[in-house]
Amino acid sequence: MNSCLGIDTSNYTTSVALFDPESRSITQKKLLLPVRDGERGLRQSDALFHHTCRLPGLLEEILSDREISAVGVSTRPRNLEGSYMPCFLAGESAARAISAAIGAPLFRTSHQVGHILAALYSCESLGLVLSGRQFIAFHVSGGTTDCLLATPDSNEIIKCRELSTSLDLKAGQAVDRVGVMLGLSFPCGAELEKLALESTAKFRIKPVIRPGGCCLSGVENICKRMLENGEKPCDIALYCLKYIEAAVIAMTEDALAKYPGLPVVFAGGVMSDCIIRESLSKRFDSMFAEPALSSDNACGIAVFAAIKDGLLK
Repeated sequence: MNSCLGIDTSNYTTSVALFDPESRSITQKKLLLPVRDGERGLRQSDALFHHTCRLPGLLEEILSDREISAVGVSTRPRNLEGSYMPCFLAGESAARAISAAIGAPLFRTSHQVGHILAALYSCESLGLVLSGRQFIAFHVSGGTTDCLLATPDSNEIIKCRELSTSLDLKAGQAVDRVGVMLGLSFPCGAELEKLALESTAKFRIKPVIRPGGCCLSGVENICKRMLENGEKPCDIALYCLKYIEAAVIAMTEDALAKYPGLPVVFAGGVMSDCIIRESLSKRFDSMFAEPALSSDNACGIAVFAAIKDGLLK
């Protein structure tokens, strides 16, 4: 059986993946984009440049002696009108060229759908989509903190309707801003988690919940005051993660009150944090991607191509 190629050029990761529909195995290659010490991100022009430089090498590594039957690519952050970031142009350009060169069909989707499909693949739950079941999906990362009603769709594979979101700062932004404040390297998720695990502090947190979602900008201000007051960095790190956890819990409870009994899938880089994951797992009957498939990756995009090409049923 030929493989399906997936390409994803998100704001901070260049990623390519191959999915074999017969064995349901995945091979992926990815590289983080370089961010200077003390900075909290990249300009889109710089991200586009780095993706353009790195994609050829990754593709050469992964495509050696492989037959490709379909090509998938993320071309936008979300499947919404006006959703656009220049960094995705690098992946789309490469995917179009490969598709034209080998005569394989090209399928476009969003970075968000890729995250959700990667999570479903990781926890062996692609049957939710293939059997046409609705479910609740969270996409929690640097660019989104979304609670979504996910409905299988013949065109988009997953049609997402927003139930709630972060109304200001996104969860991944909060993690990175607090991490940089504490002198950690960007992106800060893994280091902030490691630091937080050193803490034995207990917090009573009441997240700010408004109609339509949560507000996370306050956590940055609180953590800044904690640092100015001389509190331990590990306690500050833990407070940041527990605040995000409390907000996600509130959003999940609200979604399940409206749609009781639906499966809940947590996707996105922030959901790989072991502290948040353990708490949510105890509270809800939920599914999580393994850490390698929680962070930005092209695996879900390759799975998308396989479904669209009729190779996965």
